Amino acid sequence: MPEDTNTTNLQAHVPKLGKVLADPAKPLAERFRALFTLRNIVCPESVQAIAAAFEDDSALLKHECAYVLGQMQDLSAIPLLTSVLENKQQDAMVRHEAAEALGAIGDAESIAVLTRFKDDESVEVAETCEIALDRIAFKQQAKQADELSPSGGYLSVDPAPPAPEADIASLRDQYLDTSRSLFQRYRSLFALRNIGNTEAVEAIVEGLNDSSALFRHEAAYVLGQMQHPASVTGLAERLKDVSENYMVRHECAEALGSIASDEVLPLIKEFAKDEAVVVKESCEVALDMAEYEASGDFQYANAIVANEDQDHE
Repeated sequence: MPEDTNTTNLQAHVPKLGKVLADPAKPLAERFRALFTLRNIVCPESVQAIAAAFEDDSALLKHECAYVLGQMQDLSAIPLLTSVLENKQQDAMVRHEAAEALGAIGDAESIAVLTRFKDDESVEVAETCEIALDRIAFKQQAKQADELSPSGGYLSVDPAPPAPEADIASLRDQYLDTSRSLFQRYRSLFALRNIGNTEAVEAIVEGLNDSSALFRHEAAYVLGQMQHPASVTGLAERLKDVSENYMVRHECAEALGSIASDEVLPLIKEFAKDEAVVVKESCEVALDMAEYEASGDFQYANAIVANEDQDHE
């Protein structure tokens, strides 16, 4: 009989999933599957299992670990994320994601460290700290608890709540207005995402030409969530541009992998040999995502646990 995959029973499998996640001999795609299974088992043991992966050599994996900890909303992750942000030996992409995760959790305890690094020498880290501080301030002032809840049919905890406006032209102008704070521009971005039609996608694609690499990266992430074919050309152009910031190219690769159309798969396979390790690894993971989307297999946890059980028989 297969294992029951409800959260209670899965807690017993956290050590096995943590072992897969921490094993550098395992394919990166398999380790990602373990990580995203742990994301759905919110408990201190899962946080500790994810913590071990921050010793890994892969900046992409560590960045994704920080993202997952933010999505889990577990206060026990705050000290770990704080230490990652403080560690300047970590890749800037990892530190940025740790800062964003602290903002996603939204606890006032994180204000001090985020304030300390809002002028970091890494522009992406500094900008992320500013956005995270704005999100915490918004959370403290929010009149309704659901203002920061996942919205628009998406389950992600976003770095900014969607703006209340519904007019695409107005939202586009606000989204592209560089005189506004990144937090406010993000609010317009997530409002456009929630509208979700072709016109909204085309507006978001324009943001891939913004002067801020962090902003371009967030636009690519959102387009990956939307999985709309109208975004393929814009995402492909950013991925192909080897002079583009690696954070942006990585996010474009994963976004194209989530779209997984026949036209994008050859491109992802081509850049799975990229000289930038983060881009190369992102394409490897993107190809696995595409295979997953095509298979309709939603039993990641069962597959990983079953494989580990077989290894010990």
